[in-house]
This record gives sequence, C-alpha cells and structure tokens, in this order.
Amino acid sequence: MPPPFALVRLRESGDAFAHACCIAPESGAGTLVYVGRFDVAEFAVVLEPTEPLTTARRAFYAGMVALTDALRACAPPAKEVAIGWPDAVRIDGGLVGGRLGWPASADEDEPPDWLVFGAMIRTVMINDHDPGVRPLASALDEEGFGEAGAVQMTESFARHLMRAIDSWQVDGFDSVAREYLSRIPRERQTLRRIDDRGDLLTRHTGRDTTERAALVDALASPSWLDPTLGGPRR
Repeated sequence: MPPPFALVRLRESGDAFAHACCIAPESGAGTLVYVGRFDVAEFAVVLEPTEPLTTARRAFYAGMVALTDALRACAPPAKEVAIGWPDAVRIDGGLVGGRLGWPASADEDEPPDWLVFGAMIRTVMINDHDPGVRPLASALDEEGFGEAGAVQMTESFARHLMRAIDSWQVDGFDSVAREYLSRIPRERQTLRRIDDRGDLLTRHTGRDTTERAALVDALASPSWLDPTLGGPRR
C-alpha cells in the first residue's frame, strides 16, 4: 500500500464502509479499510477535509475519478468504463460504484471531523445466471480484466486517489471536476459543470434554464447498492 495509507483488513463478513465510518474519529486520515473477499473488491478510505462540509463533499468526485482510473488501468483495450452521476460506474453496462459518509452531527458550515469514501467492485461472478437475465450484473473476470482481483484493485485505487488529491491541491477542484465529467457519456448540445456544493448543473443549448441535481440528496441512497445483497446490484 502507498506510504500515506494505513491498512485495516477485515474478514469476509466485514463491511468496509461501515467499519471505516466507525473507526474514523480515532484512526484518522489515510486509514484504508479492506475486506478480504475473493468475489468483491470492497474498500473504504478515511479523509479529513479542512473546508466546510457543504464544499468538502466534493471529495466524492476525487474518489470516483480514482475508482475509474483504477478500473481503466486494468481494463482491456476499448473497454468502456463510464460514470453515471453521481455514484455509478458502468463497465459495458454492468454496475458498480462508490459512496460517501460523514458524521451525522456535522455542521454544514464547519469542516467535518472525517469523510469516508467507499467502493465495491465485483471481481468474480459466483452464480450461474445468464447475464441477459440480470442486465446490471458485471464482474471483472467476465469483462476481460485478467488477474485484477480485490487486492490489486484496492492498491490501484489508493495510488490513483493520491494523484487525484494532488491534482486538486495544485490545480484546484476544477481539475478534478473536468476529469470526472469527461467520464460521463456525452449528450449532444448539453453542457455540464459541478458547482461549489458539488451539485451537478446541466444546461441544454437553446434553453434558458439550468437543471440542478443536488449531490447531498443523491448520496443519501447509493444507486448501485442492493441493500438485501449488501453489494452491487445484479
């Protein structure tokens, strides 16, 4: 694991995101919780932002850039890895994703004690269902990612997260926003940007109105997560 990160490994039944949120107040920034599963890469990292929560949530976009970069680094040529705002990552239509947590008592106008970015990537499909029966199902082994398992994906994510955060610190958040938005499939005559609160603003050429999608509302319920399965939707 890259030097800034301290690894915490859980057994297969563990929940990386929940555990990271639980230990974040004591463990501090750079704690990377990893679950030792062979079928899913499940990890979560603790961050300690210095800006108010209302703008600090934009760290979610850095996490998503790192997640897609990690996938792209292992992807076969011409394999599409795209983002569906805000939290879904689609690999040829299959669905995985990221999520963000913060203290329930945090004040919107003050820096939160911690943030946790978590992600799940299905690495191996362990059922015999026809992919056509479950159109959202995707696993790296079925998508031609070779030997990219949970450990490799976690390490790759950590390295790319360092790069995304460094880009933010050097060039400002706009550099992260551009990277993130470049991964959303383009629509003709449509302009998108991310504002200071992390909201997505969409404007269609020829119209006077701008559509706003609130990040905090979208993060309340991860679009890719099946609560019953406790993992990516199938």
